[in-house]
Amino acid sequence: MLDAVVVGSGPNGLTAAVTLAQAGLQVRVFEAADKAGGGTRTEELTLPGFRHDVCSAVHPFGVGSPALAALPLADHGLEWLHPDLALAHPLLDGSAAVLARSVDETVASLGRDDRTWRRLVGPFLGRWSELAGDVLGPITMGLPRHPVLLAHFGLRAVWPVQLAARAFREDRTRMLLAGIAGHAIVPPTSPLTTSVGLMLALAAHEVGWPVARGGSQAIADSLISYLDSLGGGVDTGRLVTALDQLPAARAYLFDVMPRHLAAIAGDRLPRGYRAKLGRYRHGPAVFKMDYALADAVPWKAEECRRAATVHLGASLGEIGGALAAVASGRPPDPPFLIVAQPTIVDPSRAPAGRHVLWAYGHVPPGWRGDLSTAIENQIERFAPGFRDLVLARSAWGPPQLEAHNRSMIDGDIAGGVFRGRQMLFRPVVARVPYATPDPTIFLCSAATPPGPGVHGMGGHLAAQVALRRVFGLSV
Repeated sequence: MLDAVVVGSGPNGLTAAVTLAQAGLQVRVFEAADKAGGGTRTEELTLPGFRHDVCSAVHPFGVGSPALAALPLADHGLEWLHPDLALAHPLLDGSAAVLARSVDETVASLGRDDRTWRRLVGPFLGRWSELAGDVLGPITMGLPRHPVLLAHFGLRAVWPVQLAARAFREDRTRMLLAGIAGHAIVPPTSPLTTSVGLMLALAAHEVGWPVARGGSQAIADSLISYLDSLGGGVDTGRLVTALDQLPAARAYLFDVMPRHLAAIAGDRLPRGYRAKLGRYRHGPAVFKMDYALADAVPWKAEECRRAATVHLGASLGEIGGALAAVASGRPPDPPFLIVAQPTIVDPSRAPAGRHVLWAYGHVPPGWRGDLSTAIENQIERFAPGFRDLVLARSAWGPPQLEAHNRSMIDGDIAGGVFRGRQMLFRPVVARVPYATPDPTIFLCSAATPPGPGVHGMGGHLAAQVALRRVFGLSV
């Protein structure tokens, strides 16, 4: 009999397994796919020798995660690579707003908004570990460790980013903040969207927006290597559809979506709770393109050649219009794009002199159209001649994303819409969101706090709850 079984080998599942194994428990992870990693897999999607991140590519919350930072992952092969700039957001005139590790370098690109940006981020500089420990967790499980700091953050975070942007005098600064908040995949008029923009901006200043050497797969591989050293392991190619397919264990942790947990657990969970899981809402999808390139992208803005992440939206209105279109069920025209170019800092991803590019735009859930032309047109606006460098391309719409990873329901890469109640309470309103009515079953996916991102916090916190409640261990 095992002490614990974890279903799903995404960052949360692997971090949960490691947390349990560190306590001396016997742990096994079961993964449906033939390769472990979930949203951190890296594969040759276009041509031999070109390694593309299947989902996540740039990791501010990975390097800044309290859970992952406490693990000896560097000893197991994980190396973070930091570009010169975390983010560049070009304008059509060939200039760009930038987000840099240095606040001074950032505000130098923001014109008259120097003091306003400093007022936005200033109270939190040098206090990332304190803030992240409170923000990257549930709001219901006890008092925050740093209540005054969290209150300062909350006063800024509660606003829709479209309102928060009015504090700036320059369009480029409004565009920069709105683009960062666009990672939430909801319109900038939505409450709490400033929280996403502010946390990611602070991460850039405090810990950076790095990529993992060799690809995001290195994050999963380092977690698996550490788990192996603790006596645990991962079984791949093991799709779990019912609890009786799993070995006997004292605790079961699921890095899956709520509807999948309801189906797997069946009558082990009360009908009312399963109904609540079934009402959990999934949000907009993405349409993703991967490119093998003959050379680096010919950006008009020089700053874009120094950043691993580039946001493409010509104005606050264009960004908001794209996200609003998706929220109303229409494909955007033009789309707001999030672009990653890891080979500017990690040439190991492609043959010598070649590059890979990763880009996605938002689309309605389950959309079966083709956004590839719109994506390339948007890139060409800011990098004329881009198409001439394309050696091969790979297009992934919502159906392909879900086929590759069952947790990306209808192409939702965020594990559930980040809007309304689900911004604070996931998957249901509960004091301990990781626990279920069955005392041996726990949920630890992106459908639990703090939500999407490669940080492992959901898995770590769920494992701590299991350690206390099932094994009587103090953590």
